[in-house]
Amino acid sequence: MQVFTPIAINGMRIANRFVRSATAEGLAAPDGSVTDRLEAAMAALAKGGVGLIVSGHAYVEKRGQAGVGQMGVHGPAMEAGVARLARCVHAYGSRFVVQLAHAGGRASPALSGEPAVGPSESAGDAAAGVAPSAAMAAEDLARLQAAFGAAAALCRDAGADGVQIHAAHGYGISQFLSPRTNRRSGAYGGSLENRARLLLETVGAIRGRVGRDFPLLVKLNSEDFIEGGMTAAESRQVALWLEAAGVDALELSGGVLDGGKLSPIRPGKCAIPDGEAWYREAAKALKAQGFTLPLVLVGGVRSLETAEDLVASGTADMVALSRPLIREPGLVARWRSGDAAPSACVSDNLCFVPLRKGEGVSCLTEARQKRRAAARE
Repeated sequence: MQVFTPIAINGMRIANRFVRSATAEGLAAPDGSVTDRLEAAMAALAKGGVGLIVSGHAYVEKRGQAGVGQMGVHGPAMEAGVARLARCVHAYGSRFVVQLAHAGGRASPALSGEPAVGPSESAGDAAAGVAPSAAMAAEDLARLQAAFGAAAALCRDAGADGVQIHAAHGYGISQFLSPRTNRRSGAYGGSLENRARLLLETVGAIRGRVGRDFPLLVKLNSEDFIEGGMTAAESRQVALWLEAAGVDALELSGGVLDGGKLSPIRPGKCAIPDGEAWYREAAKALKAQGFTLPLVLVGGVRSLETAEDLVASGTADMVALSRPLIREPGLVARWRSGDAAPSACVSDNLCFVPLRKGEGVSCLTEARQKRRAAARE
C-alpha cells in the first residue's frame, strides 16, 4: 500500500505517509517545559508506527500561550525538553516536528501575565473564555517574528527534524489571514496580500535563523467556514505564495474554534467512507492550480481505505490523524499488521474534557468502555 511507502521533505526521510497532526496534549509543566507524561505520549505515537509526529502547538513567546499544560519553546530553558522528545521519537524510527504557535487574540492573560494582542482590538468572548485583546503595534509584530525565528533555531539545535508554523484554526497568524478578525488598515490589513504579510514574513524570519536546509512546514486552513472568514480561493493563493517563499510542505485543515459544526474538531462519528476526508476537494483544487509541494491532508480520516485512496489518487501526499490517535496511539501499527478495522474514534470530543480541566487530553469514551467491560467480568 502506498500509505506505507517512504517520503522525503527537504531531506527529512519519513518511513510512511502517516502524520500525527498537532494536537493539544495539555501535559507540559506550568512553565511550558516537557514532563515525563508528555515524553511518554510522544513515545507511544512513535512506537505506534506514526511516520511523522507533529507536537501540540508550542508557544513561541509567553504572551502567545493559549492553554494550561501547553508546551513552550520560548527560551533556552526549553531546549532540553525538546531534545528529550526528539530522542524518544527517533528511538522508534519516527520523525519529530515542533509546531510553533502564537495564540494572538486567543491567548490567556491569566497564564501569560500579559494582555492578549491580535491583529485588531477585540472585546473577547467571555462565554468562550476568550479575553479582550489589543491590536498589535509595529513592535509587537517584530517581536512575534523574532520569537518564531528564535524558537525554530532552538528546535533545530535540540535535534528536532523540522518545525511547522501554525497558521490555522483561528489562532494568531490565522487571525491575520481572516478579514473577520483582521480589520487593520496599512501593510498588514485589507487586501489578501497584506493579510498574508505576517505569515510570509514569519517564514522569512525562520529561514533567516535556520537556513534553507531545515524542514519548514505550514498548517493552513483550506477555508474558515465562517461568515467573513478566509475563503477557499484566498487559501489557495496563500498556499501558492508559501510555495514561492520556500516552505517545504503544507498541511491543509479548515475551520476555526468557534465555527460550530464546521470547526476543526467537528463533532459526530464520521460515516465511512462518505463522511471522511473533509477537505478532500480543497486538496484537489489546490493541486489543480499547480501546487507541487508535499501536501498533508487532515480532517475526518478514520479508515485505512480512505487514507490509501487519498495517497494513491494523488489527492494528498500524506494523511494526518488527530483524535483517532488519542483513542489509539498504535493505530498505524495495527493497520500495517493487517488489521484494517477503522478507528474506534466516535468524535464525541470528550477527550478534551480532561484537557480543559488541566489533566491532559485522554479518551474518556475508551476509559468508560474498559470500566464497563471489567464490570461484566
